[in-house]
Amino acid sequence: MPRPFRFGINMLTLDSGAGWREKCRRAEQLGYDVLLVPDHLGMPAPFPALVAAAEATERPRVGTFVLNAGFCNPALLAREVATTDDLTGGRLELGLGTGYVRAEHETAGLPWHSPGERVDRLARTIEELERLLGDAGHVPQPAQRPRPPLLIGGNGPRMLRLAARHAEIAAFTGGRPARDEPEAKLELMPADELAASVDRYREYAAHRPEPAELNILVQRVQVTDDRRAAAREIAALDVGLDEEQALEAPTLLIGTPQQMAEQLRERRERFGFSYITVLDPFLETFAPVLEELAGS
Repeated sequence: MPRPFRFGINMLTLDSGAGWREKCRRAEQLGYDVLLVPDHLGMPAPFPALVAAAEATERPRVGTFVLNAGFCNPALLAREVATTDDLTGGRLELGLGTGYVRAEHETAGLPWHSPGERVDRLARTIEELERLLGDAGHVPQPAQRPRPPLLIGGNGPRMLRLAARHAEIAAFTGGRPARDEPEAKLELMPADELAASVDRYREYAAHRPEPAELNILVQRVQVTDDRRAAAREIAALDVGLDEEQALEAPTLLIGTPQQMAEQLRERRERFGFSYITVLDPFLETFAPVLEELAGS
């Protein structure tokens, strides 16, 4: 029996407090299950934005997608997590990653480390969070015990091992650093490469008593009656995919709402992706697809 779909919206922009709350209420009205905030300079600060999102809504959970461990001191982060989980009534899901934008670290006056060192820091952060939040004497206490559900995002072998060991949700970005391009530029992975990452994760997670939920971030939702023409246009944008690959990539949804719903059903069957996150520019565009899949 496949895991039921969940749908998250990754909210990137804050124009005003009133506008933020209205956008959160609109996402709830459309049926989104999780309101998410990324962790980049120039975007909303995650924890206060999530508290406001929870206060403006009743049903959706809220989450970070994902916090940059390089920005975080574990003891201070444990305080933020516990406070936010309590203030949101136990609706928090904690997403963590290594960070990948060197310029943001430089702007913040923080050291920039090698990929291996960034994974080491993330591992230490996770271990400290589990120790601190699992301590009955920690003040404040999170509403969810021993801690909020953990999402770990990434594709490399060490990240997949961390997710297999610690996370209730394993998130696959479906992207990788573009070759010979600025450091923050990502290109999309073809379906077969992403399938290999999922297979590797499953190998690492074979010991788990309960399988994790698998998440995919959809980078583009394009409504069209001509899927091939749209895929050709996307391939021309130099995103790392050719036309055929764009038609199959789990990070892209192309077609009518009915076709996109069928694509997600097929990808749940092939990859196991049941938790689907879309970017907030597609909040309304994706809504008919969400309606097609409600309850399935």
